[in-house]
Amino acid sequence: MFDRIMQKFEGSPSQQQVIRLLLERGFSVSDEGRVVSGSIEIPNTQIAREIGVDRRVVDSTTDAILKDEELRRIFQNISSIPSLMDLAPVLDLSVLTVEVRDADVPGIVATVTSLLADNDISIRQTISEDPEFTDDPRLYLVTDEDVPGDVLNELKNLEFVHRIQLS
Repeated sequence: MFDRIMQKFEGSPSQQQVIRLLLERGFSVSDEGRVVSGSIEIPNTQIAREIGVDRRVVDSTTDAILKDEELRRIFQNISSIPSLMDLAPVLDLSVLTVEVRDADVPGIVATVTSLLADNDISIRQTISEDPEFTDDPRLYLVTDEDVPGDVLNELKNLEFVHRIQLS
């Protein structure tokens, strides 16, 4: 899906930057063509400044989104989810990052969360990056406590795991 969205803007790398930002941040586009998070409007000048483009690029991108029925459905229904990852050090939580060899393998999330649950490790939040939207998708698990070394070794030995990191 991500490739199909980006192809619609293949003639404009600047518009692709806008699309990428909207998707990464979970920003929607209102019927009026304004970029919003929930009901809070984000000024196009702020978005343009963030990615280093002219404000008119943001305007033309949101106009294009509203004119394309498929894009309209996507960008009017997208939303962001708060992440505990950046708060983990403040809240004394741990973040386990799992990089996989092939994100299309079924059961990755179930296997990892089951392994943690079987070892009495409480998971506060799980965030799984979509392989359609990122080149190197990762699975992030925010836990109440550090993951013990023997459990990390079990995770590392799973066939689909490429690398793990605990922070």
